[in-house]
Amino acid sequence: MNDPLSTTPPFTDRSGVTDAVRAQILATEHWSLLATGSMTWNEVFSRASMFITVLSAAVVALALVAQVTAFGPAFYTFALLTLPIVLLVGLATLIRLSDANGEDYGLVIGMNRLRHAYPELAPELEPYFLTGHTDDEASVWQSYGAGARLRLSRILAGTPNLVAAINIVIFGVFAALVAQTLGASDQTALVVGVLAALALTAALVLFTSRLIAATRLAHRPRFPA
Repeated sequence: MNDPLSTTPPFTDRSGVTDAVRAQILATEHWSLLATGSMTWNEVFSRASMFITVLSAAVVALALVAQVTAFGPAFYTFALLTLPIVLLVGLATLIRLSDANGEDYGLVIGMNRLRHAYPELAPELEPYFLTGHTDDEASVWQSYGAGARLRLSRILAGTPNLVAAINIVIFGVFAALVAQTLGASDQTALVVGVLAALALTAALVLFTSRLIAATRLAHRPRFPA
């Protein structure tokens, strides 16, 4: 008795693969990348919202404790226990947001590579593409929108850097509270807080620049313009 599977053509036989089938395969992969990106950013928004919720709850709790204790020793104890937790959540959120940016950049590269095949299947449609259809850096930024590029204003306005700014303020306040708890004057505590904030700023700038450099270094265009 013959095995019905024996009549199935091998994968190396592409005689029955038409351009319509190829376009369908490419579109399926494209939608898969879009779905992955959507899940990533849904998680990012949830993490950012969680951080803001924790921060808001901590600020309200600190205000209530300060009102009850008149900024006495109990307030400092409560603040020194609360702020590290908020900072931990904030830094974890920042790391996840930074990773998500890299993941999204990789997904756009993948979608550009898929779009590169569409003009090969139908060259007459190339003038109608608004997004990039090569996988070099300039074309990837084209897919993010008209005029999009890696500029300072875009970096500063990004959600990860807004979260980073909040973390810097929290760290500076925490350092100032530690200094006051150890007996430092208000002026000294202020200086300590500013220096701590500047130190964290430098560390986060270094972290971000290295992450961007690593992402660019790992990008190997297969279909450059």
